[in-house]
Amino acid sequence: MKLCRFGPPSHETPGVLLHSDGSETRLDVSGFGEDFGERFFETDGPRRLAEWLRVHQKSCPAVEASVRVAPPIARPSKIICVGLNYREHALETGADIPQEPMIFGKATSAICGANDAIVIPKGGTKTDWEVELAVIIAKRAQYVEERSWRDFVAGYMIMNDVSERAFQKERGGQFIKGKSADSFAPCGPFLATTEEIKDPQDLSLRLQVNGEERQRGSTRDMIFSVPYLISYISRFMTLLPGDVISTGTPSGVGAGMKPPRFLQAGDVVTYSVEGLGECRNEVTLFSA
Repeated sequence: MKLCRFGPPSHETPGVLLHSDGSETRLDVSGFGEDFGERFFETDGPRRLAEWLRVHQKSCPAVEASVRVAPPIARPSKIICVGLNYREHALETGADIPQEPMIFGKATSAICGANDAIVIPKGGTKTDWEVELAVIIAKRAQYVEERSWRDFVAGYMIMNDVSERAFQKERGGQFIKGKSADSFAPCGPFLATTEEIKDPQDLSLRLQVNGEERQRGSTRDMIFSVPYLISYISRFMTLLPGDVISTGTPSGVGAGMKPPRFLQAGDVVTYSVEGLGECRNEVTLFSA
């Protein structure tokens, strides 16, 4: 099943994306009575929604194509990102290959829809792109055994770990300053539940800026796999239903180019992960 949310910010409604005979239908499932947040996932929401749809699908209104695609999950308790998880990306940044996952947080207020604008923040000069596979947690996870990782996954989506390198590397402190501006976590366009993605370690990733390819990779090239990351991160914090783990980006980021190239107002960023659709963000400047 593909879970979606639609509508303007602060007024999103839950939905599903259906495919039949080559056509795509977006349905509003507000009648189910729950948004796609922590309670939904911790109470086996995808299964319950699927059962509800078998009875009520015909009464669900269609969502017009003109309606905004919102983030497919309501704001989670946290976003945990994994840095330098692709060998070539680590090398292009001049970093050592990590011996353990490098993890950092990203403010949940950075979340926006798959086709919303990326806003260069006030004072930003080095805004960069990072296409990533994101994993959504299904239930409370603490000290997870790696062999049991599937029990803790609700599904997958695309996330762009947008980064303001000037804040991240030149202003001291933690990465979170360069990762958390509003619009710095475009995600979606849907959440694919686990039966949709058989192997998260065999998915292609691609990103273009103004039609020029910048990133192309595969999750096969991750240094630390999805099962390992779930187990590892759960040793240091309790993961809650709906939490997001963004698993790292392949090589091709702007900071790694020679000379470096960063996003400018008017640029268009398009990116995809195999089986998870495509996102498209126009770049704008912050204005009060």
